[in-house]
Amino acid sequence: MKNHLLLSILLLFPLWGCQEDVVGPTSDCAVENYSGHPRAAIYQQMLDQYTKAGLPGISMLVRDEYGAWAGAAGLADIERQIPMRACHVSKVASITKLFIGALSMKLVEEGYFELDDPLTKWLPKRITKKVANAEQATLRDLLRHTSGIPDVIEDNGFYLAVLNDPSKFWKPEELLEYIYNDPAVFPVRERVSYSNTNLLLAIMVIESATGRDHAELLREKILDPLGLQDSYYHWHEPLPPFTAQGYYDLYNNGAILNLSNFNTGSGNGYGGLYSTVFDLQVFIEALFREKTLLQPESLETMLTYTEREYDNDRAFGITVNKDFIDRAPDEFGLGHRGRDLAYTADLYYFPNQDITIAYLVNYGTDADSGLKPVFLEFRNKMVDLILQK
Repeated sequence: MKNHLLLSILLLFPLWGCQEDVVGPTSDCAVENYSGHPRAAIYQQMLDQYTKAGLPGISMLVRDEYGAWAGAAGLADIERQIPMRACHVSKVASITKLFIGALSMKLVEEGYFELDDPLTKWLPKRITKKVANAEQATLRDLLRHTSGIPDVIEDNGFYLAVLNDPSKFWKPEELLEYIYNDPAVFPVRERVSYSNTNLLLAIMVIESATGRDHAELLREKILDPLGLQDSYYHWHEPLPPFTAQGYYDLYNNGAILNLSNFNTGSGNGYGGLYSTVFDLQVFIEALFREKTLLQPESLETMLTYTEREYDNDRAFGITVNKDFIDRAPDEFGLGHRGRDLAYTADLYYFPNQDITIAYLVNYGTDADSGLKPVFLEFRNKMVDLILQK
């Protein structure tokens, strides 16, 4: 989300109406004690430091050479003073894309479509003729962000619509209207640029090719087989009472507001999954560590990378970030970032160190606020800490 979009939101902030809450009051939950891990104290100290610096709540899991550690700090619900726990469910935002990428590869394995199928094979002309580059792009272009298709999240009109109806459950074609007839960002496959619209179109291809709802397929082929009982795909599935509230300093004046129920297009491929750090660990390790989720050829395809994204420290495979690539050559993570209006998440597996890290922060850090640099410092120092020899 960009600063000019936030300005639009600020100007119309008084227009908020009463909406039925999807994220209700947060309940407490019970979690195992991980204090026996040799690095438990230093991991916990890091979480405590950055919640004291202002981040509302953080839950985190690290699996390193000593095994798994999980912990949390701060609050899952400020209003009710519910402490954050590692068992709290929180919005993982764009990490959803990694799940949809894995689902796409499962469906390729099952013969429903090919990655190089043109979008015109599966999507009607009434859509492809109004979306820049859609008549030239393939499913692979969508999943590798080489399509050049404009990003709906960049559109002011979309955020004004979110403001006027915060809890609206968006359908794919309603979202596409905000980029119809916009110019392409670049010609197809000329370069790499992240676009949420890519995953929106990808789930439309999935549904056209299979004749089924992509949310049902995600549950059937990814979530249930892995036993991810604390993962929920909103708006298609109800959220549990132990879901953390989400916050953001909307006015950038130090006043943190509860924006848990602002729906920025959840449930349309590019976001909407809520999960715990435990479920995230199971998923990413099945995908990249045990390599049991996909066939070897599918995983190799998923991990075939683009050039580095312009002005960013990541490259893309099939919805996979290769991140932290400014570090030492062998210190990179496979996974995805998650950034939404009121939630933040990171999920990475470091193959050369055999370390997994997952954390959930119930605060939005994509746009500028006084807490954005606090989060970025936490992110960098935590990676430094877990990769210490």
